[in-house]
Amino acid sequence: MIGVELVKMLRRPRTWVTIGMLIALPTLIAVLLAVTDLAPRPGTGPPFLSAVLSDGTLFPLAAIGVVLPLFLPIAVAVLGGDAIAGETQTGTLRYLLVQPVGRTHLLVAKLVTVVAFVLLAVLVVTAVTYVEGRLLLGQAPASGTESLSGSTLTQGEIAWRTVLALGYVVVSMLGVAAVALFLSTLTTSSIGAALGTVGLLIASTVLLGLDAAGALHPFLPTRYWLAFVDLFRDPILWRDVQRGLVVQLGYLLVFSLAAWASFTTKDIDD
Repeated sequence: MIGVELVKMLRRPRTWVTIGMLIALPTLIAVLLAVTDLAPRPGTGPPFLSAVLSDGTLFPLAAIGVVLPLFLPIAVAVLGGDAIAGETQTGTLRYLLVQPVGRTHLLVAKLVTVVAFVLLAVLVVTAVTYVEGRLLLGQAPASGTESLSGSTLTQGEIAWRTVLALGYVVVSMLGVAAVALFLSTLTTSSIGAALGTVGLLIASTVLLGLDAAGALHPFLPTRYWLAFVDLFRDPILWRDVQRGLVVQLGYLLVFSLAAWASFTTKDIDD
């Protein structure tokens, strides 16, 4: 079942259109930077964007910093919201369950598919923007790249820290995927499930800017999304990275169990 869902995801034009839209904005930014030779001042703009003119190999990190706060979560919310509600809308859910496929197995397959989409999207965006960075922006200095702490990191160190950062970004979307999947089991409207997920993320962002909600900040899903930048300090600051992992795994566990409880008791004829 998981293989069937993965193949279905890869064959859908929507998957590649969505990934193309994720690539579009970073590509536009790369062209503008190359044409104008004007990058944001250090400490302003998305992470790493101020450094890409001197080291184009950092552009994938800047691109992830651009799409992570808004575009990637929306894409995950749309895909996750369609997982069960979309099958209900088209009338295919009851036929799926007529086959010897348990509800738990189907739910796991849908969740794995959403996570696979996140991984695919992150890898494609990274690969495309790496090429764009090398072709349009600055080459990596022979002496190495300056870390956020001011010390110099070798290209090897940049490479493995980038792999860690991309893994962290994928994990950061697990909570979004689980929330969207849960809401998808509650409604027959995939748009409603997606909007509900996006609404939760907007609320989280608003609360992060409210001092009165300070006690809630450590538990909000968007709180540690950009903590991957701490992987490029010297030494690495693990505190927020570890907290971000715990928060996302917590959301994954709670909302996956909630989705399972909702789906296994759901009347498919509703």
